[in-house]
Amino acid sequence: MKTNLPPPNSLDLRRTLIIGNSGSGKSWLASRMARSLKVPWIDLDRIHWLSDKHSIPRPGSHVLALARVAADEERWVIEGVYGWIISEIIHRATTLIWLCVEDQECVANIRQRETKDDDRLLAMLEWAASYRSREGDSGYAGHRRLFNGFGGSKIQLAGRDEMAGLICSLRQT
Repeated sequence: MKTNLPPPNSLDLRRTLIIGNSGSGKSWLASRMARSLKVPWIDLDRIHWLSDKHSIPRPGSHVLALARVAADEERWVIEGVYGWIISEIIHRATTLIWLCVEDQECVANIRQRETKDDDRLLAMLEWAASYRSREGDSGYAGHRRLFNGFGGSKIQLAGRDEMAGLICSLRQT
């Protein structure tokens, strides 16, 4: 599998932050990276949402406090779509990975992983489909600003093949 990725030993992966659209593969990549690197994996969905049903958000101040505690650790992989949370912890990251996956692929990934066809699924599909046009810090433009402004090592991945290539290269080091 050929990719244009930098060699993993050229990246400081002690504290890796992964951003991207819902359904882009953030959790898939983060879980595999954390396992390969033997570091904790923190999913910002688990910090943001009080319930597993993704229907009750925690108060913003609690979310930021929990995210800051997680980011204060020496080694981790943190992933999420929430630009407002990420902007508060990005200064702790040593590497930023932006998953720039096409919206249609994200929608297809969500359909594949979700088992219930309900209002929550419809809202998630609509959210993912609007990534490139969505206003605010959790859309494409917001993630682009975070990525462009990040001073550490950073890479942009366009799909599952590139993500798999990164995981393979980690295993070879």
